[in-house]
Amino acid sequence: MLFALGALLIAMASYQCGAATAKQLFPVVGAQGATAFRLGLGALIMLAVRRPWRPTKREGNWRALWGYGLSLGVMNLVFYMSLRTIPLGIAVALEFTGPLAIALLHSRRALDFVWIALAVIGLLLLLPLRGAAHALDPAGVLYALAAGVGWALYIVFGQKAGAAYGGDAVTLGILIGALVAVPVGFAHAGSALLTPALLPMGLGVAILSSVVPYSLEMVALTRMPARTFSVLLSLEPAVAAMTGTLFLSERLDAIQWIAIAAIIAASGGAALGARKPAVE
Repeated sequence: MLFALGALLIAMASYQCGAATAKQLFPVVGAQGATAFRLGLGALIMLAVRRPWRPTKREGNWRALWGYGLSLGVMNLVFYMSLRTIPLGIAVALEFTGPLAIALLHSRRALDFVWIALAVIGLLLLLPLRGAAHALDPAGVLYALAAGVGWALYIVFGQKAGAAYGGDAVTLGILIGALVAVPVGFAHAGSALLTPALLPMGLGVAILSSVVPYSLEMVALTRMPARTFSVLLSLEPAVAAMTGTLFLSERLDAIQWIAIAAIIAASGGAALGARKPAVE
């Protein structure tokens, strides 16, 4: 369980650093092009490393695999679309409504609702509901909420795909996701995606945002209950907010830092309560 927890924390940090890097590509190739870099190059790297075409003994579950891959592709695309107009921390807070819904659906003990309630309080404080709400772009908010739906589906299908295909599920899922993102990226950015000077940053986005986090998240998904995985992800908005502050100069006020503390406390409480795997 501790190994799965460490893998998930590293995955979240890598994911947000990749998102901050990708946002710097938006002026050149747009959010669609950055998503194409992320999943297209990520798929090529994972194919070279994992070689999923090798014969192995495994149970086929094509519906789960395609559900995992398609949700992954759409989730990444709409999330990057949201980052065009709203801050990273707020986008992730809105996106978290998906995993939070999964956590609520799987809750059985009263203590679980305490941690979920604390996470919700933190999220409400992070959202600009106090006087700055008018500054949020409605389209950006809708894209982030759509990413939340994709994230929920990613959790549901990802656990099933991981059980059927093991580590190859990540490679195959990213490849399927690339089938969504790469055509959209080329339709928007065209030949700009082939600019050699952009390749190093594109590779960085692919490694930080896809190869590392999805591989580690699959480790966590297959070693902890979906409920625990979902509640632990409440730490994601805090990681995103700090990444936005450090790398994108997105300043936070005192209330938002209090919200981060509430989310961290909720995540820590969920982790302490998950020492023994729950039976789903």
